[in-house]
Amino acid sequence: MRTPFDPQSQPPGFYADPGGTRWSYNGALTFANASGVFAEALAMPLPSAGEVDLSGVVAVDSSAVAVLLALSRRAQEEGKRLAFTKVPVALRALADLYSVEDLLAA
Repeated sequence: MRTPFDPQSQPPGFYADPGGTRWSYNGALTFANASGVFAEALAMPLPSAGEVDLSGVVAVDSSAVAVLLALSRRAQEEGKRLAFTKVPVALRALADLYSVEDLLAA
């Protein structure tokens, strides 16, 4: 499991808090890194509180929406709740564009 984000030494990605109750995301989430970020997220247990803080997202494209949709599907398959919080405006706009704004409703 990844530890809390340290911008000096960590690449962009999802990070669990020390107890694994919440995740946060820091950095860009674009086509350039989406598959790697998603693969790493699959290796992590979902956050027990079901919360993913996206306030650290600095750049997005449609790949970000795809990653969040896939994580949401994973949570549903595992019978867990997953809510995305502190969603950046650009990511919310993409979700609206693709008619998946419910994905980001917290």
